[in-house]
Amino acid sequence: MEDKCIKQATFNPKVRSYWTVVWVLVSTVTIVGIVLTPLVAILAWIVSKKILGAMSARLLERKLVVKRGIIFVVEKSIPLEKITDVALSQGPVMRFFGLYRLSFETAGQSADGALVSLIGVNDAEAFREAILKQKDHLSARQTATTEKAEAPISDIAGNEIASLTQSVKNIEKMLTDILANKE
Repeated sequence: MEDKCIKQATFNPKVRSYWTVVWVLVSTVTIVGIVLTPLVAILAWIVSKKILGAMSARLLERKLVVKRGIIFVVEKSIPLEKITDVALSQGPVMRFFGLYRLSFETAGQSADGALVSLIGVNDAEAFREAILKQKDHLSARQTATTEKAEAPISDIAGNEIASLTQSVKNIEKMLTDILANKE
């Protein structure tokens, strides 16, 4: 059964410029990279368009589905009840472009850092709040379902105890009658 899509993330096109600047900065650090900087800038600009086009993030009723990659496509499905933190961060270069990074950490995560991270989600704060709100809604619904499921069990247990008590009283009466007849 496919969950209903609550919110679909869109990505800011400035992410392309951000990635290009980052790659140019990295390439200028190396001696060989200085010579190749114009080529790196062109390639980063072209490849970043494809990468950005392949990225998606959908908030469903029970999970967050993140898909990205052009050569190696990776799709991660994160159950909302497992999400422990949705961090919103912004470095100096990201701040210049007005971009944020959303990082998702989960319970039982073995490695340090975020399980999934997205750069350049439009209105990242609203997407983060939608995820946290849906997570809380799902938790409240599961708690209510658990409480409803436990109530009939306690009623059944109460009925069984009443039935057992009545049976014990009947046995006591029979034993009293047997002892009275022996005398």
